[in-house]
Amino acid sequence: MPYRRTENVVRRLAEREQTILDAAQSIASESGMGAVQIAPVAHRADIAAGTVYRYFPSKNNLIAEVIASAAGRELAAMREAADAAPGPLSALAACIATFAARALNDRRLTWAVLAEPVDANIDALRVEFRRAIASELAWRINVAITGQHLPDQDARAAAPAIVGALLEGLIGPLASPGSNAREAVQTITLLSLRALGVVDARARGLVAQCSLPQNPSATSAPAPSLPQAARA
Repeated sequence: MPYRRTENVVRRLAEREQTILDAAQSIASESGMGAVQIAPVAHRADIAAGTVYRYFPSKNNLIAEVIASAAGRELAAMREAADAAPGPLSALAACIATFAARALNDRRLTWAVLAEPVDANIDALRVEFRRAIASELAWRINVAITGQHLPDQDARAAAPAIVGALLEGLIGPLASPGSNAREAVQTITLLSLRALGVVDARARGLVAQCSLPQNPSATSAPAPSLPQAARA
């Protein structure tokens, strides 16, 4: 009779895998993706390096899972915030503000999983993450256009431009160091709404209505260094 894992064994294996991922994410959040190596991850997880290899055959496999896990969390948070909004424009504002606020809450990790140059083999995963964010924004933009809340435009071109503004304006090397996180989130959300054609007074109202996750009001961390209203 073939061996079948019990529920307890399956649960322990899943918990061990999550412990390894948490350790890798913690290191990436502190020091960037370049610091995610098998030995430090094993030490952080308090297990043997050989155990890490049982779950992830290589460092790139581990990094790929860190990126995939982060992508799932961020997209889910954007969708949850947007779906809770009262209308298409409010949903779009909530989607943008939520991503921005969460990015600033863990600026180093966001840069690590979305843009930090480390290995060409995993760059495609970062592109897929950015594409998924752009797709979510494009869908929200198209819904607002269909409802005549936004002027007609090509959402497929507009959404990636918003992603670029979010990354470069908030967490990239050109981002203003030491800025107030709440103000930065509100500024980038307002900029995005204006760029999409929302009139200034309405855009300001939508931004003011946004409920930001984890109340980001503290001064944000320095930017990562270069390698090395109505129901609208």
